[in-house]
Amino acid sequence: MTSDPNEREFSRRDVLRASGGVAGLSGTARMGWGSSLFSQDCPDATREPKMIDCDSATKAGCADDHPRTEELRDEVAATLDDDLSTVGALLDDGFIPYFDLLNDGDSGGWSHWLNPAYISDDSLLDAARPASIMVDNKWWRPLGVMFIATENGEPVDPPSVYGDDEDDEERCSPWHHHVGLPGRYAWWKYQTLYAGGADSGFRLPCRTPCMMHVWTYPNPHGVYAHGPPPRGQRGGPPAEPAGFETEYTPGEDVLGIDVVAEELLEHAAAAFTRR
Repeated sequence: MTSDPNEREFSRRDVLRASGGVAGLSGTARMGWGSSLFSQDCPDATREPKMIDCDSATKAGCADDHPRTEELRDEVAATLDDDLSTVGALLDDGFIPYFDLLNDGDSGGWSHWLNPAYISDDSLLDAARPASIMVDNKWWRPLGVMFIATENGEPVDPPSVYGDDEDDEERCSPWHHHVGLPGRYAWWKYQTLYAGGADSGFRLPCRTPCMMHVWTYPNPHGVYAHGPPPRGQRGGPPAEPAGFETEYTPGEDVLGIDVVAEELLEHAAAAFTRR
């Protein structure tokens, strides 16, 4: 790490900018995307946030009390409780905040944390190697995981949680992808910053890879719901410990990009040194 305060502050701004995601949408026209954001090649694309089911997805057979759902939820809960229970543990394991950590003015907000190594490997539905973890920004608490259907970083057809026959009414495959501009842009930015560059250059993908949530806290819309558990069902106080040295206090200070900017810099510097 540099000792020059000006260089330090410049690096800190870079971290904030790199995690900005949607904050940079106003510059898309200047970057040459223009009308290509909404072309005939992407008929499902919208300006507002939007998700749609993946082609082979179905929730018809999904049930919270199904043995495989209970098993998967328990596997996820064990990983979060034993290995990834704090923000510090996420950082140590290589997780980075997605753009929604910028929504730090809302104490009821939540954020995604992505792990480039797990997104880039060949594991799917592996609770020990979750592609993403959802964190409550008030209590600094992991609430569940998001699996992303990729192998070696490339989108693939997602597997069913249970039931293999597409005509099986009891099959559960609750995968979705985002076709709205914020989600498409955020995924493109993630690829550009953390995954070796987006193959599409300045052109946004038409959709994100397929994604699937598994919540470990009670959710009225089910274990696989897209939205998080209500604020009153996220465990409540006391907050989880930070897991790293910080002047901010979990439960009193909302988890935002400013909270973790210095830690992100430290981890990025350590990773660079190991190369």
